[in-house]
Amino acid sequence: MPDTRNSITEMFWKIFANQNRKKVQEFKKYMDKFAISFNLYKDGNFIERSLPFDVIPRIMTAKEFHTLEKGLSQRIKALNLFLEDLYTTKNIIKDKIIPETFIYEAKGYLKELEGFSPPQKLRTHINGIDLVKDSVSNEWIILEDNLRVPSGASYPLSIRNTFRKIYPDFFEKMSIKPIKGYADLLIESMQYVNCGGINVVLTPGRYNSAYYEHAYLAEITGAQLVRNNELIVENKVVYFKNYNGEKIKVGAIYRRLDDEFLDPTFFNEESLIGVSGIMEAYLAGNVAIMNAPGNGIADDKGIYYFVPDMIEYYLKEEPILKNAPTYLPYFEKDKKYIFENMKKLVIKDVAEAGGYGVMFGHTMSEIQLQDLKTIIEANPRRFIAQELIEFYDEECYINDEIVPRKADFRAYVVMSKEPKVWSCGLTRYAVDAGNYLVNSSQGGGFKDTWVVEEA
Repeated sequence: MPDTRNSITEMFWKIFANQNRKKVQEFKKYMDKFAISFNLYKDGNFIERSLPFDVIPRIMTAKEFHTLEKGLSQRIKALNLFLEDLYTTKNIIKDKIIPETFIYEAKGYLKELEGFSPPQKLRTHINGIDLVKDSVSNEWIILEDNLRVPSGASYPLSIRNTFRKIYPDFFEKMSIKPIKGYADLLIESMQYVNCGGINVVLTPGRYNSAYYEHAYLAEITGAQLVRNNELIVENKVVYFKNYNGEKIKVGAIYRRLDDEFLDPTFFNEESLIGVSGIMEAYLAGNVAIMNAPGNGIADDKGIYYFVPDMIEYYLKEEPILKNAPTYLPYFEKDKKYIFENMKKLVIKDVAEAGGYGVMFGHTMSEIQLQDLKTIIEANPRRFIAQELIEFYDEECYINDEIVPRKADFRAYVVMSKEPKVWSCGLTRYAVDAGNYLVNSSQGGGFKDTWVVEEA
């Protein structure tokens, strides 16, 4: 594992070494008591489980984080402009920056929303951008954009509270940036687009994998946590119906369910978790929906390929943060390269998420590779390929040992008038040695991320 320690991390380890094992056990006991759940559906079964966590935080200098702030803000500005343009004037297609068929074949594009601008022309309210740090170049590389319903912000908020209770020494001796301001960022975004009324968090219910987070974020923002049966639409206006039967107008909805389930009269008529008429109210301009329906096109891994071009096109700037080297079999030149180098590439299904649909060429047999080539040949728009980034391991305390594990970083960018990057984020690590998949849905764990000012 590369040696990434500096004066700040050395201070952490000096303090940590002075704490006895009893402190670690106390930390674990406290986290278990207030367990963070991440529920899974596997093989048709509902599995309620606690999310693995680590007592050792990822530590980042404020100077390094500042570079991330600039790059992430730039990226979200460009993505918001792209989405607004795409659903209205379509200049990026007219100017042939992105192939027209590439847009209209995307699963996440909603033609029903063409010509509509949401409140404040803001579509990217809450964004989760996944990055890794390349152990060769020492640069942060963006792997994915999550602009639909990114989850995970509640986990570092929860674990930070535990750290402050069990290990106060760290916060007395190290200049760790506070993170409670995330609630203020969410409230500011909600109020910026609110169409008059209360703010609500719309959840599918306790069987959703991130239900813990839905309840947590509603609590810290003062928004009302609601299920579909608590919202009604009358004359294109959304109301919350409380336990007294009183109807209260809703001005902004932080939705935590995907587009296809949002409104059974507009999307999937079989949806049991959506609100009938909510899209009619939205299109009438009577309520804001966060994040905007139709954002799924920007989560498409094929569209990710074009984000550096979007930054240059809309902002007239060079991208501050790089994409991973990515190839689209949609283009013949890229397809040829993919087929000649498949053993060393990572192949991804563009419409999948949560670590699903990811294939590592070096783990596949020749027969599997040939089968995959046949599938790609038949539907090149469905896949992208990326160079395998050898990203840094983070030190993790697992089974009473400090061991290296692959870890990524999900940064959160909350948008109102301007994008603001939360001075924390979600560090996810693979529980098993050698595993590159760190997603919670793949069994990964999480740890806190400390942004620390240098002395």
